[in-house]
Amino acid sequence: MLSSLYIRNLALIRELTVSFTRGLTIVTGETGAGKSMLIGALNLVLGDRASSDLVRSGENKAVIEAVISGPLPKQLDHLLDEAGIERFTETLLRRELSASGQSRCFINDTPCTAGVLKQAGELLIDLHGQHDHQLLLNAASHEGMLDAYAETAAETLAYREILDSLSKLCRERNLLAERAREAREKKEMKEFQYNELHSLELKMGEEEELQRECSLLENAETLHNLGSELGGILYEAEHSAYASLAAARHILEKLAAIDSRFDSRLEETRSAESMVEDLYRFVNRYTDSIEFQNDRLDTLRSRQHQLQRAQKKYGRTITGLIALRDELAAELLLEETIAEESARIESAIELQQERLSAAAAVLSEKRRKAALKLDLILQRELTRLGIAGARFRTSFTAREDLQGDITLGETRFRALANGHEKTEFLFSANAGEALKPLAKAASGGEISRVMLALKSALAESASLPILVFDEIDTGISGSTAMAVASSLKKLSRLHQIIAITHLPQIAAMADLHLRVTKAADEGRTSAEVAPLDEEAHLRAVATLISGENISESSLKLATELTERAKSV
Repeated sequence: MLSSLYIRNLALIRELTVSFTRGLTIVTGETGAGKSMLIGALNLVLGDRASSDLVRSGENKAVIEAVISGPLPKQLDHLLDEAGIERFTETLLRRELSASGQSRCFINDTPCTAGVLKQAGELLIDLHGQHDHQLLLNAASHEGMLDAYAETAAETLAYREILDSLSKLCRERNLLAERAREAREKKEMKEFQYNELHSLELKMGEEEELQRECSLLENAETLHNLGSELGGILYEAEHSAYASLAAARHILEKLAAIDSRFDSRLEETRSAESMVEDLYRFVNRYTDSIEFQNDRLDTLRSRQHQLQRAQKKYGRTITGLIALRDELAAELLLEETIAEESARIESAIELQQERLSAAAAVLSEKRRKAALKLDLILQRELTRLGIAGARFRTSFTAREDLQGDITLGETRFRALANGHEKTEFLFSANAGEALKPLAKAASGGEISRVMLALKSALAESASLPILVFDEIDTGISGSTAMAVASSLKKLSRLHQIIAITHLPQIAAMADLHLRVTKAADEGRTSAEVAPLDEEAHLRAVATLISGENISESSLKLATELTERAKSV
């Protein structure tokens, strides 16, 4: 329920806090007293478009806060979670308007966008103004109202889950078809590139190996000459390193025989002599193994040029060329795998289409049965509310589509978000007139009563938000007014209702009566809102009957109306 509404510096309102109770809250006041400002403030805190003109003259900022108590709708829980807004036992909606034209929105003191505030507001409060019949005038909302009455939540969820699965499969099919088309278009080029790369017989590390072998063959003569020269220095020359070390060893042997301190040096010399001999043998074998292969060098250089041309052509390293070759091989196999995958997906799509068709049929049957009952209830309720010739019918339309996903009988239909049919309420206020969409057939006063009749019918099955009616009494009087008053009272037992009215029959039903007045304070006019006690409530009802000059008869009638309210 709406617990309180705080307004500061908005139009004529300097500052006020309005507290509300459960049941039926009635708001009355003279024309121009500021009743519309309460509705305007509610609209703003529910995310409506704002204007800096609304800020009270001479002030920098206007503030509107609404406190909602009680459990939240599940949709609102999800909305707050997605927006990163913490939940509490009470929900605080706040809107700030600056004189410079800026607007700030908050939920539970957490900043949010006007869009999030509007979504939250729509889930909490249904504000039905004189010129704001969006719920009923928007045919898109009719399906939800009917579903609330028909209690199709489980069937609708099942349908949506199948539709989501089907949509995913169709996206996969489309993606696969696009890949197949691209594969076909590029197949010839890919085959040429693959064959070219495959024929190169590319190997990881081959480039480095070619460079190493070419370097050896290119320098074979130098290597042979240097090896021979090194062999002479080490062993073969008259004064080779080996011969010199051998001479040194002989001297060290004599020295060590006299002085043992030369023993370790002798061993080192022997090791050096052995190392020189080993090095000579390696160099000798290496030199003997050197081959002068010009043909082999030409072959290697040709291979290098071949690899360089491929790298330049494709703009890749050898590693990249090997990866490209493998990619092309996989892509050339794609058409075969696509055909198999396509067959699997088509089979799955057919199965989901069958399931979707069955789910759509169940939904349609349940909705149509509920619609027959709802139409009768609404037609009866509208007659009771003073539209004697009223007719009401729920219309179902489906769009045939040869490519549609839903098949019923021999006909295929396009799948919609919640079934295969669009739901729309049709209305005629007068006997003999054709049924038309509500937006075209009902006047402001009639649409208000249609809304009241519909909400009365849905009250026990729908999770309706807080209901606000701005002058629902437009164009009615007498017994019709009493019928409207009774309907509001009964509806308020299930949902909190706030109603602005000029009719005593409706005002008499109040569980809480708020009176709006204007007063001058320090040379400026301000709007005030005050709750009425039982006696003031009675006099306010009497004022609606006879004006400011309350008579005994108007007081008596007011008493009768308030007493009658107790028995509704």
